[in-house]
Amino acid sequence: MEHIADMGHRLRAPSRLHAFNRYEIKYLIDADRADELREELGRRLDRDRHCPDEGYGIWSVYYDTRQLRFYWEKIEGLRFRRKLRVRHYGDRFAAGPDTPVFVEIKQRVNRVTQKRRVRLPYRDALRLCDGRRMVEHEPSQRAFLEEVLDLVSRLELRATAMTGYTRHAYLGRDADAGLRVTFDRRIRGRDRDFHLAAGAENRLIVPARKAIMEVKADERVPYWLTDLTAKRNLQVVRVSKYCQSVEAYGLAPRSVFHIPDRSEV
Repeated sequence: MEHIADMGHRLRAPSRLHAFNRYEIKYLIDADRADELREELGRRLDRDRHCPDEGYGIWSVYYDTRQLRFYWEKIEGLRFRRKLRVRHYGDRFAAGPDTPVFVEIKQRVNRVTQKRRVRLPYRDALRLCDGRRMVEHEPSQRAFLEEVLDLVSRLELRATAMTGYTRHAYLGRDADAGLRVTFDRRIRGRDRDFHLAAGAENRLIVPARKAIMEVKADERVPYWLTDLTAKRNLQVVRVSKYCQSVEAYGLAPRSVFHIPDRSEV
């Protein structure tokens, strides 16, 4: 559906090149409690107006070196680290050469998460990240695209893992403007056949009975929300969907941050 595929651009990218800083906190919750939490949060937050009742899909292809440099930077907790991905909103099987996607650099500087991205047709995103060639662009995009091209060329980055999940999103209102809370379920991944529309099999990389709730705030998390998470005994987790996919497919050893499936316990 076109309106879902384009929602990420309309909602959070008012210009073709967009950047923002945030604090991010993740919680691992039981999936059967997600609806209850969403209902409670709905009394204080507005549901993302582009989020349908059933949620929307997010698919990301992550790039890394052959030695998994970005993966190890996350595991080792470097104070400055980054990763490159191509992200698509909506039905991945509808992705064609002209489908809008985002090329993103997400980086961590101390405790702050910074994300910069540009919207491109899928063919141009592949030309840039896989083909390592510059694409047509607007003047405001040039510096960012040159940075991406430098990364993929100098570090010889290649598509390494793919993740996908269903998201429900909520936005703060009034004094809580800038707050965003998301619930991600059916978190899947794969380690090959990285074209978005490929019919390759995806595997659950987080157990189906679990969901990830993520709180994103520009400056601080409101007290009412920290009180809610404490009352619900929600546990903060240090988890990366990219790292989870890398480990689920045996590309790297299980880390202490890996969320085990029932068969692994």
